[in-house]
Amino acid sequence: MARMELAPLRPWDDFFPGADRFAKPDFGDLTKWNNRVISNLLYYQTNYFAVAIVVFLIVGFLNPLGMFLGGAVVSLVFMVSVWAGENKNFIKNFKKKNPTLFVIAVMGTSYFLLSLCGGVMVFIFGITFPLLLILVHASLRLRNMKNRLENKIEGVGMKKSPMGIILDLLDQQEEKINKIQDFLESKLNKE
Repeated sequence: MARMELAPLRPWDDFFPGADRFAKPDFGDLTKWNNRVISNLLYYQTNYFAVAIVVFLIVGFLNPLGMFLGGAVVSLVFMVSVWAGENKNFIKNFKKKNPTLFVIAVMGTSYFLLSLCGGVMVFIFGITFPLLLILVHASLRLRNMKNRLENKIEGVGMKKSPMGIILDLLDQQEEKINKIQDFLESKLNKE
């Protein structure tokens, strides 16, 4: 198994190059849209972590206790959901087939738990807003050749990254690996 590597911080002109490298996703083809999001999450993961940390710190300076509480609740709900998904077939299948709904369910459950504690606004801006920014960028940013190559290397298992591990927990990597394996086997069988 490959050891974990942090992807490099992509330059600003690659991360946010201009309007010509952004396009509205094809809402009719959810598989293609999902592939674009996953590819961008893997390729720009360090940039996304940096954006999330900056927003997190800004909100954290404004309300440190609420931010800590929000982070703890979301982390706890996510870990319990992943654990339950690994131990219950229904949840695992739901997580694999509907990753977006799974994340929305985690956020909704976290929101409910935080509303009981009173830290709702901190939760919305400190935890959910960076996720929204990341999802919007990953959905709109068109992939380039370096992006596709990096994703193939990670998909084959030659390299592992923090975002790859998160996507594995959401069961979003396994299908890519199976497609690559089938492709390689078909090429080897022809020879």
